[in-house]
Amino acid sequence: MLNLGNGAAAPDAGGDLVKDGADATFMTDVIEASKKVAVIVDFHAEWCGPCKTLGPALETAVREAGGKAKLVKIDIDKNPQFAAQLRVQSIPAVFAFVDGRPVDGFMGAVPPSEIKEFVTRVAAQGGAGASEAEGVAEALDAADQMLTEGATTDAVETFAAILEAEPANARACAGLARAFAAAGRADQARATLDGAPEEIANDPALSAVRAQLDLAEQTEGVGEAEELRARLEADPSDHQARFDLALSLLASGDSEAAIEELLELFRRDREWNEGAARTQLLKIFESLGDKSPVALKGRRRLSSMIFV
Repeated sequence: MLNLGNGAAAPDAGGDLVKDGADATFMTDVIEASKKVAVIVDFHAEWCGPCKTLGPALETAVREAGGKAKLVKIDIDKNPQFAAQLRVQSIPAVFAFVDGRPVDGFMGAVPPSEIKEFVTRVAAQGGAGASEAEGVAEALDAADQMLTEGATTDAVETFAAILEAEPANARACAGLARAFAAAGRADQARATLDGAPEEIANDPALSAVRAQLDLAEQTEGVGEAEELRARLEADPSDHQARFDLALSLLASGDSEAAIEELLELFRRDREWNEGAARTQLLKIFESLGDKSPVALKGRRRLSSMIFV
């Protein structure tokens, strides 16, 4: 029996409508891609006469579908794994996948008119999956907006509902953890991250929230920024004061200023406290996410210092 699983967030279903597939890329080319658009799999072999007629007819019908379906062609002699799991006993064998699951198919040669009807039928089913995915994306956007506006209870409920329907939705899992954290429920935020399915456990969105939680704990009880600045004015080489100032700035939400202080500390003594400045900078960058302009700028400056 084929184990389809839930998978991570589906990749873009764009690109070529017809491609050669393989066992190694089946999960990406077929299972994940079918969550955006219907994917038809043509199991064939070089020695199969009917395959040579069916294949071009399938390609034509898929191209005429105008992007509503894709075709993946798999040579069973070179790639026997999924053909065996799907119990292919004769070829040509054709399966249609929608939302990660086989929904239709046939074996043997069929007339071109039936091929076109088959492609049209499964392409229509794929449209429903795409609409559902768009609906989830809209719900996630709405939950993010709730969180931005401070409606943490509503955000928690919305993210939780999405996660119940899609347990492996990394964005929903990270969003729920962020909502719990914003509501002052850090333990539940960590429990949400720790309970994430294995396939999304190391997703960058979840890693960013973990880093944010770590930083929040680390900045509890730090001194006042004004007091720490006064210590630095009296002694610019007071590395602990500079490090604590960075934490204080971070606690107030000024990540950019915190990064500046840590970069200055790294410039002055990169080995201080077992490289604490670099370690802290990397955690801040992770918490901000790879697309943050502040994080990108900070990473570039740190890199330039490291290689000087």
